Amino acid sequence: MTLDRADFSGIACPIPTDGDRITLAHGAGAGASARLIDTLLRPHFANPALDAGHDGAVLEAAAGRIAFTTDTFVVSPLEFPGGDIGSLAVHGTVNDLAMCGARPLALSCALVLEEGLPLARLERIVASMAAAANHVGVPIVTGDTKVVERGKGDGIFVNTTGLGTVPAGFDLRPQRVAPGDLIVLSGSLAEHGVAVLSVRDGLGFECDVRSDSAPLHDLVAQMLGAVPEVHCLRDPTRGGLGAMLFEIAGHARGEITLEESALPVAPAVRAACELLGLDPLFLACEGRCVAFVPEAHAARLLGALRAHPMGRGAAIVGRVTQGPPRVAVRTRLGGRRLLALPAGEPLPRIC
Repeated sequence: MTLDRADFSGIACPIPTDGDRITLAHGAGAGASARLIDTLLRPHFANPALDAGHDGAVLEAAAGRIAFTTDTFVVSPLEFPGGDIGSLAVHGTVNDLAMCGARPLALSCALVLEEGLPLARLERIVASMAAAANHVGVPIVTGDTKVVERGKGDGIFVNTTGLGTVPAGFDLRPQRVAPGDLIVLSGSLAEHGVAVLSVRDGLGFECDVRSDSAPLHDLVAQMLGAVPEVHCLRDPTRGGLGAMLFEIAGHARGEITLEESALPVAPAVRAACELLGLDPLFLACEGRCVAFVPEAHAARLLGALRAHPMGRGAAIVGRVTQGPPRVAVRTRLGGRRLLALPAGEPLPRIC
């Protein structure tokens, strides 16, 4: 991990430490910083580009198109059923690349640590991040650490940037969505949002829901291999499926209609949403994708999704038609209601 530090190992000077917790000295760029990097971070993230110890990673890349994305994760709490901020950061960035049709090439990792954070907790999260990256097969090749004073952070904030390579022939921009496209969802809604809420202090409810946080690159590769005619891919993260569809409707200059009876929502998620007065359409997913595809190819795409372990719950949930850029739901009783974007973020710190 290239973190702009000098080697102070030969200088004997007292370094303040709490022993098992992050201190301001860990962010000072001297001995404590070096030990944190060399004993906790570097062993988990080790790879040739990182181990070169330079100010940045030098990568081998094939000629062609590069996808580039960045994201910052501030989820609270840091650990939740089905994941933690470390694995979430890897999955979120890999999935943003996948929505561009890209295979991940490399990630960066920047950590903002709060003074007083237990080193054992930091190591759990770093190990989880490394395991998620290893599962995907993408190296974390460069990064940074900073430490802020006690009370001025929230344990850990993570920024990840990703590079990926896009095969020739794919163009998945939102502007390609067109009237006549069907909307195919890869799995059930709102599981990440409800899982995080279930362990938040002060909410006082429990449920057996785990986050759907997972990498989507293999699923997307299978989808596009079977149906290269897909117009656009998006992942319904912060703001959920509802907020994402409003954005797409604006790009497509068309009306989007969802079929309420087709929307996959697990019973435990539905019960939690009813208890809290929340709409699962506007709760985050972290391991789901939405495809916009011409109707002639939708059945083939649905088959490709359901043939993959992460797409077994896939469903066609709506369509794009001519009309003003808005989002509507056809209810189970045959009625129709227009969706409205929430005035603010109903679930802050969800990713």
